[in-house]
Amino acid sequence: MKSLSTLAWSFTLFLFLVEPTHSQVFKEPGKQVSSASLRAKIDCFAPTEVTANVSRLPEAEQKALAKIVDAARLMDPLFLRQVWSGNVEMAKTLEKDGSPIGRERLHAFRINVGPWSRLDDNEPFLAGAPAKKPKSAAFYPEDMTKDEFEKWVVSLPDSEKEKARGFFHVIRRDPQGKLILVPYSKEYREFLEPAAKLLKEAALLTANPTLKNYLTKRADAFSSDDYYASDVAWMELDASIDPTVGPYETYEDELFGYKTAFEAFVTLKDEAESSKLARFSGHLQDLENNLPIEARYRNPKLGSIAPIRVVDVVFTAGDGNRGVQTAAFNLPNDERVTREKGSKRVMLKNVQEAKFKKILVPIVERVLAKDLRPDISFDAFFTHILAHELIHGLGPHDLKVGERSTNVRQQLKDLYSPFEEAKADITGLWALQHLIDKGVLDRKLEKEMYVTFLASSFRSVRFGINEAHGKGVALIFNILTDDGAFKVDQATGLFRVDATRVKEAVARLTGRLLTVEAEGSYDKAKDLLARYGVLRPEMKKALDRLGDVPVDIEPRFTAADAISRPLVLR
Repeated sequence: MKSLSTLAWSFTLFLFLVEPTHSQVFKEPGKQVSSASLRAKIDCFAPTEVTANVSRLPEAEQKALAKIVDAARLMDPLFLRQVWSGNVEMAKTLEKDGSPIGRERLHAFRINVGPWSRLDDNEPFLAGAPAKKPKSAAFYPEDMTKDEFEKWVVSLPDSEKEKARGFFHVIRRDPQGKLILVPYSKEYREFLEPAAKLLKEAALLTANPTLKNYLTKRADAFSSDDYYASDVAWMELDASIDPTVGPYETYEDELFGYKTAFEAFVTLKDEAESSKLARFSGHLQDLENNLPIEARYRNPKLGSIAPIRVVDVVFTAGDGNRGVQTAAFNLPNDERVTREKGSKRVMLKNVQEAKFKKILVPIVERVLAKDLRPDISFDAFFTHILAHELIHGLGPHDLKVGERSTNVRQQLKDLYSPFEEAKADITGLWALQHLIDKGVLDRKLEKEMYVTFLASSFRSVRFGINEAHGKGVALIFNILTDDGAFKVDQATGLFRVDATRVKEAVARLTGRLLTVEAEGSYDKAKDLLARYGVLRPEMKKALDRLGDVPVDIEPRFTAADAISRPLVLR
């Protein structure tokens, strides 16, 4: 285990986290851009206090919460290492420069968790960075090719094949240069051992049995690399403190989409809103049964547990706090758990409210036809994000390709993340229309949801079409535009929804994307993303009018800092 003194910079590095912007200022690979350019990128984010009412918790629970936040903070330096093998050394170098321009460079590095601008097609902005952000991240040797990996995997025993393509093992080279498997518990021991200790200490403090169970089992998973039991415990978690800590999403692995990055969301449950939205769970099987795809692709029996949580964020870290701030998430990603238990949708309400007020409302004034602007609503924004997360658990998952059992994630590989995000967005619209038509939701939502989604498309595409959500939204926007559902006034450059076409266009596109996933067709997914996951001139012109509108929020975790100050180890 390395000395924790080497992590000192990490705990201060993420005290004030921000996100990348849309402006194209990093033009030359490795170039040290000017202070003005760096400042322009930083200023595109609206500083926002992200807080929650911690005082409502009993004293013992507050102490448990502080321990959980401490454990979550360890996900920051861990994730930094996962992004690129040179990240830690580069951060140390940046910290030594106390000049104004040096501080700006460090700030930009913090924003992106590395030397590439995530929203500018991963263009490097610091000298010494590779010209391209490695698609392998730090999960695989940077000199490893896809072909080398596949040939190596074929040579492995079945149990090792599963690990090689699985979530929780990195790929390294032995002294002879041969590829080998290294479990996360060994690779990231210096972070996972202290994190596990803190989670167990929190488990001893809390009086809630489901929280105690999750924290204990997740701590054990950090040393065993078996996350199944703790994922099940997370699904069954029912407590005021609602934490999510561990390796989950595969966005950072752009080579295969196999390897998970560590993240943390420490939140407090909003009991009233969670109860209100729980009614959606009763309609999931009906939605699955009516998906606009062939009946053979539908799941006749969904998992029995599909909880919905509305929460306020106390603290986020690691992959949960890089790039665009997460507004909601749907986990776990382990197909065994989702098959047996379903999946849990977590809605980060205080983050969503901040995004709506500070980002979406100003965008509306620049891109939508004037008569549509009154139809924007937070309810439609919030409800579609909920539907998006619900839909991740619906549709094709386990597949049979020939005689081989597989799943959508493994079939689509590096295309899975953007394609799945597009599927969830468009099918979410379809699902809301279905519930409106059945009388489950108010008919008033129908116009609001399409108009709000159209406006929010510009918000999402500003994240960058190299980013999964941005590319997925670009695909939807372009196909719906080609289908006549979205239209632009050539004279004003303002957009509108064609109410006579949008419902049918959404249903068609939903069926199209779901069928690609059901077939496990990498080639069809690649073709769709290549043709439609792009920035067309009409949208680019609209985006150019948003230059002074923030791209997203810059969170300040005041509630977390009040109970758990960032550690500075020397």
